[in-house]
Amino acid sequence: MDNRQVIGSWLSGPRAAAEEMGADFGYRGKRLGLPEEGSGSIAPLGRRFGALFVDWGLCLLIASAFFANGDRQAAGNWALAVFFVMSLLTVGTLGFTPGKRIFRLRVISVNGGRLGAGRVALRGVLLCLGIPALIWDRDGRGLHDRFARAVQVRI
Repeated sequence: MDNRQVIGSWLSGPRAAAEEMGADFGYRGKRLGLPEEGSGSIAPLGRRFGALFVDWGLCLLIASAFFANGDRQAAGNWALAVFFVMSLLTVGTLGFTPGKRIFRLRVISVNGGRLGAGRVALRGVLLCLGIPALIWDRDGRGLHDRFARAVQVRI
């Protein structure tokens, strides 16, 4: 192996290096038995961020209108609480938040069913912490989804 190959594999990351050596990771969601494209496939990252942006904006509006009395710091804190409650109520009953619905996404269990109340609560707590949502597995699931045994799919 010459220096260019070594540097190239280092720059492209371990996945690309493993694929060059013959490892087949497949598409995102293959390990979970999900289709590669279309309804039921893993939700793209852009749509998930878009849904989060819509949900957070809605929560800020609700918090500002009902709880903050003009205090921006209080609005941000209350928005997090509103976000948690909204996630519990909407994901627990419908499988999606308003933002996820707009972007045509749904949260389901890895076995294809609805999430139970305990797993929805765990997912919501971890999502509110923020850090688990920023660390993904090779299927594109955040740690909050992984720990709750959930997956976000297209509808």
